[in-house]
Amino acid sequence: MNITSMGQQVESGETLARRLVLCGVIAGPLFIGASLVQALTRSGFSLTTHAISLLLLGDSGWVQFANFGVTGLLSIAFAVGVWRLQHWGSLLIGAYGVLLIAAACCKPDPAFGFPPGSPEGAGSTISGHATLHSLAFFGLVLAVIAACFVYARRFRALKLRAWANYCVATALGTPILLFAGMGLSATGKGGLPLLGVAVATSAWLTTIAVRLRMDSRPR
Repeated sequence: MNITSMGQQVESGETLARRLVLCGVIAGPLFIGASLVQALTRSGFSLTTHAISLLLLGDSGWVQFANFGVTGLLSIAFAVGVWRLQHWGSLLIGAYGVLLIAAACCKPDPAFGFPPGSPEGAGSTISGHATLHSLAFFGLVLAVIAACFVYARRFRALKLRAWANYCVATALGTPILLFAGMGLSATGKGGLPLLGVAVATSAWLTTIAVRLRMDSRPR
């Protein structure tokens, strides 16, 4: 193999990696955008009361199932792109994608009148599939938090203080929103903090993807 062929292979590999990282740019806006459209159009759903995971239920639940699934696959593709570029946090990003798909496959229990016709209030018991859904949800949030610290350390080493601070802020702010949402869920007011968790994690992943795309541009 001559030098020219080797150079073309390297360039082709970098091009593929950048395309895979583009999946991360798309994943966050797709997930939040599709969730909000459903939240605002599905009968009986309230952003202040219900977690967006409840959109997996009901006759139109397949839309949110597809949203979770596609976003999870895009995140896994993003993780592969990260691995090909620099490895930093790629396994954690991949775990996020896998657990998002797992959360879609294990649906939560109906709560606070959603889907319409369900009993009001939180259920007195939790089903097995709802427990698995919660575990997958906590796992994917922890994966993003851990990835935030990985990138914060990396950005500090590169003397990119603003980027490092953003990563730390996301890592510290996300569990605050999570515990607030959990605490308020029993009273039917946990929807917005839990939406904040989804927005914070999705925005961070997309922002990192944009940064990696910029850093990997041909010069």
